[in-house]
Amino acid sequence: MDGELSFADALGLIGAVLYLATYATKTMVPLRTMAVLSNVFLVGYAFLHSYGPTFFLYLALIPLNSMRLYQMLQLIRKVEAAASGDLNMDWLKPYMHKRSTQTGEILFRKGDVADEMFYTASGRYRLVESGIEIPIGRVVGELGLLSPGNQRTQTLECVEGGEIMSISYEKVKELYYQNPRFGFFFLRLTSERLMQNIARMEQELAKREKASEPAPSRA
Repeated sequence: MDGELSFADALGLIGAVLYLATYATKTMVPLRTMAVLSNVFLVGYAFLHSYGPTFFLYLALIPLNSMRLYQMLQLIRKVEAAASGDLNMDWLKPYMHKRSTQTGEILFRKGDVADEMFYTASGRYRLVESGIEIPIGRVVGELGLLSPGNQRTQTLECVEGGEIMSISYEKVKELYYQNPRFGFFFLRLTSERLMQNIARMEQELAKREKASEPAPSRA
């Protein structure tokens, strides 16, 4: 009958409502989920009405939105595992840029304004003031994101040339705004790393104090 909503138009209406809902969504996972569902309904609508260009447009958007949704879910899973496990931060590597480092190069100095953090891929790196060497596969410089004024608290020197990866604080903030769960686990992760750094520094200080103690005199 005239005036009744056809099946194809019903698909289009549902797809349009879901599409509009993506604009009201603040975080990335539900946004991508609704985008995929919207694309599926709009593909059906375009197919039944033989709208060729529209059909191929929404068909192409399904794998794109699905891939982005998968990446975000993987990111959350990996950061949760890291925060409850060995604090490994390999999950950040897809968002980082790689570059070579030279022996003696200073990557940042104490008091510098911090705007990025680093992942040690190869080579040797040392925090000058504390004398602590950063192992391969660790993130360094993340605490500048949380410190007042975003200032570096130590100097990082390349002791042996290699490769280092970097990610800007802006990118970290972007990941946080896209999904607050990432921000929660990242904060937990950096807090635990801070506690580890403090414990390591206390051990180093204790060793130095013991080494500086005068040897007991013999009668």
